[in-house]
Amino acid sequence: MANPVTESASGLLRRALRFFLPVHCSSCNSLLADDPIPHFCSDCWSKISLMPDSRCTRCDHPFPSSIATTYSPNHICQPCAERPPSYTKAWTLYPYMPPLQHAIRLFKYQGKVSMAAPLAALMIARLPPLDSIDVIMPVPLHIERLRQREFNQSLLLADDIGRTLDIPIAYTNLIRAIPTPAQTTLSRKSRLKNLRRAFAVRHPDAIVKKRILLIDDVFTTGTTVNECAKTLRKAGSGDVFVITLGRTMDPTMIPDRIMAQRPPSLELLGG
Repeated sequence: MANPVTESASGLLRRALRFFLPVHCSSCNSLLADDPIPHFCSDCWSKISLMPDSRCTRCDHPFPSSIATTYSPNHICQPCAERPPSYTKAWTLYPYMPPLQHAIRLFKYQGKVSMAAPLAALMIARLPPLDSIDVIMPVPLHIERLRQREFNQSLLLADDIGRTLDIPIAYTNLIRAIPTPAQTTLSRKSRLKNLRRAFAVRHPDAIVKKRILLIDDVFTTGTTVNECAKTLRKAGSGDVFVITLGRTMDPTMIPDRIMAQRPPSLELLGG
């Protein structure tokens, strides 16, 4: 349990530092005082929304209406029914929209690794029951991308989750063997082709029949995590589960009450 005296002292220190070195919220641009989250005011951080309740029980894709699961709680979406993914189950925890979108971009593209702990805390706060997981694996970066970025954002998130769950992290076995263009630049069809045979398992014996939890930052089409899961299953693993911090969503799927709470947007990278 946190020490109130220590928390109070930390707040005073933050306030003093920000008096001499003003910092503005990356979402609403208000001046930060003793707000505990780096780069964000408490008001904006508290507006990070949750996923809709009615979602596919396989890939976690949200349904347009809650009726979809009212009488069929195990209902799956049509894409999963027609082409089941290689992973057993995916959980996507928050919609990828401001202020979470701003936070992930700061973390991932601008090297603000101070965001790792608060973003991991968001994931830990919404973790589903995870029984009998043997090992946690972050989605890997190719060595060239890792040299450019100097860190793997998924590994930093996985590290905090592993400590919380007391589950070992394996971050060198599953590798990205082929340097591929960033998925964000491609169409859905191109994403599928882009990642074929992009991943490999260096030591298959280490994962035989092991139940694996994959961690990534954002779920867009699910192609990346599905290719990772396919590679792990071909290497002999047991069930593969997926947890991602955010999920890109069609704005029509986001309730109006959530859209109304969005802070003024300050685009960090555009697009």
